[in-house]
Parts: sequence; C-alpha cells; structure tokens
Amino acid sequence: MIIKLSKQYLQITKPFIILGNIISLLGGFFLSARGKIDYIRLFTLLSGMSLLIASSCIFNNCIDRNIDKKMKRTQNRAIAKNIISTKSGYTYGILLNIIGLYLIYSLNNILILYLSIIGFLTYVFIYSLYLKKRSVYSTIVGSLAGAMPPVIGYCANSYQFDIGALLLLILFSIWQMPHFYSISILRFNDYQSANIPILPVKSGISTTKLHIILYIIVYAIISLILNITGYVGYYYLLLVEIITGYWLIIALLGYHNSINNNTWSKKLLTLSIIVMLITSIMMSLDYCDNNS
Repeated sequence: MIIKLSKQYLQITKPFIILGNIISLLGGFFLSARGKIDYIRLFTLLSGMSLLIASSCIFNNCIDRNIDKKMKRTQNRAIAKNIISTKSGYTYGILLNIIGLYLIYSLNNILILYLSIIGFLTYVFIYSLYLKKRSVYSTIVGSLAGAMPPVIGYCANSYQFDIGALLLLILFSIWQMPHFYSISILRFNDYQSANIPILPVKSGISTTKLHIILYIIVYAIISLILNITGYVGYYYLLLVEIITGYWLIIALLGYHNSINNNTWSKKLLTLSIIVMLITSIMMSLDYCDNNS
C-alpha cells in the first residue's frame, strides 16, 4: 500500500516533464559555461529546478482535477481519482516549492531566482488557473513558462539576461507550440469533451497544421540566428537545421489527402522531442567562446 501510494505521489510530479525540462536546462547551462563547469553549482541548480518543476506539475494536477476526469488520457491521475486529496497535493507542492526555491536562492544569483519565480507563477496561476479554461492564447503563455529552464540554466553562469538568454527564450517558446499542437490534434476528442479552448477545437485542425508549419520555420530561423550571433558553431547549425528540416517536411505532409491525423501527429510529436534533444545536446557541445 505504501509503495503504491509513493508511486502515485511520484506520478503527480510528472517525471517525464521534469526530465525534458532538465535536458533543456542543461543545454542552456553548458552553452553559457563554455567548458568551465562548477559541478556543485550545477548539481544544486538541477536539484532546485527539479523540485520547482515538480511543484508546478503538482499544482497543475490539483487545478486541473475536474478537467482530468473528463479526459481519457488523464482520468486515472491520482488527484482526479481522489487517491491523493487536493489538500495533500497542495501541501506536497508547497513543500517542494519551498525546498526548490531555497536551493536556487543558495546559488547567490538573484536573476535566476526571479526567473524561477516568474516561470512558476506564469505556469501555475496565469496558464493553469486562469487562461487554460478561457483562452486559445493560453498555449503561448504556457510556452513562455516552459522555456524558462534553458534560460535559467544559461543565466546561472552568465549572471545577466543578454541576447543569448533572449534567443533561448524565443527558441524554446517557439519549439513548444508545434509540440503541444501535435498533442492537441492527437488528443482532439479529449480537449473537445473537456471544453478546453485550444486552437484545433476553436479554429480547426487545418488552421492548427498551418500554425505548426509557421512555428517550425521560425524555429529554424532562430537556430540560424544563434549561430550568426556567435553563440553556437556550425556543427550545431548543421544537425539542428537538418532535423528541423525533416520536422518541417513531416508537418507539410499533414496536408496530404490520405494522411491519418493520429499517425501524423504521433510522428510529429516524436520528432519534436528529438529536435529538442538534439538542440540541447548540440548547444552543450558546440558552443563558441567569442561571447564570453
């Protein structure tokens, strides 16, 4: 019973979301570190951010508990099924939040502390609590919160919000749009039954496909600008542009008459994850020194 409940408490932290955010955080951290790595600092940042992201996911579970009950993908979540009470969920989330922020505060970098708080408040209160149930633009706001980890990783070493930090904020915000739109097409019936005003539900799948294509093009452009401005090298540019180009081709195939939207959106979703991984890995390995 204790082991089963422990698994439920782990589940509501959304471990795979934590992992994805930590990978992008590492990309930003190694990009700005440029080979000069303080491993104690890195471990403290990873621990603090993991707890803070877990906390935001727990709050999201609590806020979305009634929505989750209406969606097949989420109806078995512990808080939706009342295996974990909402009160216990909030208590758990607050505890992880306090510990996480304390660890980030201990790094003596007020900028990343402020960015961490802004990211948390944006995701939990502006996105989850207010906009998600009310506006088609909630995805854009959520993408800004989701882009904070690589920016925080970058600023942990740079101690300033410079052009590099801005480009990472734009790049990872843009990445999340086709990533989430792929999920929203794949889970269209769920979002429709829960009356969530996302783009496919409000404007249709064809319009969403066009948005996906445009965002992928912008992603390729921002990746190019990272190279032009001297933050990353040509190996980064080559690999990221190749995989982004393939991502774009698959997105364009969404307009083919014989396409199955579920199969197509699954492939697009998988590709978006691969793009994020390659982007984060290559900016960690192929950084430039002329901006230090």
